Amino acid sequence: MTKIWKNIAFGAAMSAAVAIAGAAPVLAQETIKVGVLHSLSGTMAISETTLKDVMLMLIEEQNKKGGLLGKKLEAVVVDPASNWPLFAEKARELISVQKVAATFGCWTSVSRKSVLPVFEELNSILFYPVQYEGEESSKNIFYTGAAPNQQAIPAVDYLMKDEKVQRWVLAGTDYVYPRTTNKILEAYLQQKGVKAEDIMINYTPFGHSDWQTIVANIKKFGSAGKKTAVVSTINGDANVPFYKELANQGVKAKDIPVVAFSVGEEELAGIDTAPLVGHLAAWNYFQSVKNADNDAFIAKWKAFTKNPKRVTNDPMEAHVIGFNMWVKAVEKAGTTDPKAVIDSIIGISVPNLSGGYSTMMPNHHITKPVLIGEVKADGQFETVWQTSGLVVGDEWSDYLEGSKDLIADWRAPMTCGNFNVKSGKCGGAGK
Repeated sequence: MTKIWKNIAFGAAMSAAVAIAGAAPVLAQETIKVGVLHSLSGTMAISETTLKDVMLMLIEEQNKKGGLLGKKLEAVVVDPASNWPLFAEKARELISVQKVAATFGCWTSVSRKSVLPVFEELNSILFYPVQYEGEESSKNIFYTGAAPNQQAIPAVDYLMKDEKVQRWVLAGTDYVYPRTTNKILEAYLQQKGVKAEDIMINYTPFGHSDWQTIVANIKKFGSAGKKTAVVSTINGDANVPFYKELANQGVKAKDIPVVAFSVGEEELAGIDTAPLVGHLAAWNYFQSVKNADNDAFIAKWKAFTKNPKRVTNDPMEAHVIGFNMWVKAVEKAGTTDPKAVIDSIIGISVPNLSGGYSTMMPNHHITKPVLIGEVKADGQFETVWQTSGLVVGDEWSDYLEGSKDLIADWRAPMTCGNFNVKSGKCGGAGK
């Protein structure tokens, strides 16, 4: 029996005030609280602060439309400060103390892993907006970022076919997302005939700043006479010195292209991008995408932030999709009760900003297009390749022995996150 999601196609069819503590009791009774769980300080603030801001904008917009179920929405913002155990504490505070109806948050997989048992224990809902390594499907989490088959695998295929890459540097920050993604990519590359000696893997800690030796090693690895590329799962503010060192050592895109999975318009806004022109990123959305919906979103974003220079990026779009799906699911269920929303959200489609509609699938992942973009001198991306249609997020990798026979389906009667299609049994989750 093969994985059942491969060929599924669903129909493609207030104010920004922050209330954390001390709110008047009458306010708590008259509003629906929405948790915002993003790092506003520490190494991940460079990426996550914008996601807090876009959530405030979405909540303000919904309140202008009349709120939800006749009530205003109230943002409850907390700062887990790039501290992974603190994410769990803040999640518990949002759910148990603030009584939020749903939470939008996390960036790194280690932060998501930290809060996952809290959301499952307290039966609350998290919308997670960032690309991740897969190998997970929780009843209480909706994965609106890309799974590996919606970003990493297509990026490698592009480099192989269009850039004729034969040697691979898998460079990542030392935590679960890069390690698992690179494990998948290593297995995939070897299945494609790439030899072990043509794959170099390197990990660095969060906030790493001294890239001189590593970049020199990359240059040496790329001097063997075979086209070489760097696949980067480096996260957070470590990207700034990494790209600066590439430029310092004259690593040009035409010689050793870098394709990044965690560098978007927001990260590029903080560095001189001129020497990086031609390097790549794989996402499901770029600000440079041209369509009416995206143009309107960009205009609203600049007006909300009162800053014409503020950029948009992929995880922001994921929050737009997730928030709009949650609103429709609540309206469909007639309640914010998590169990009812979990049941009602599957199959809901909303517009994405890349063109078309994204749908919530039974595995709690969404359909997305995949785009490869080249860095331009102005810090934007020029799309050089994209899928012809939407790709269904694959929660369990086809390229890992322990995962290739697993699927997830949170609809009754299965209600399982790791169903083994060979044994016909649920592996334990969701029972």
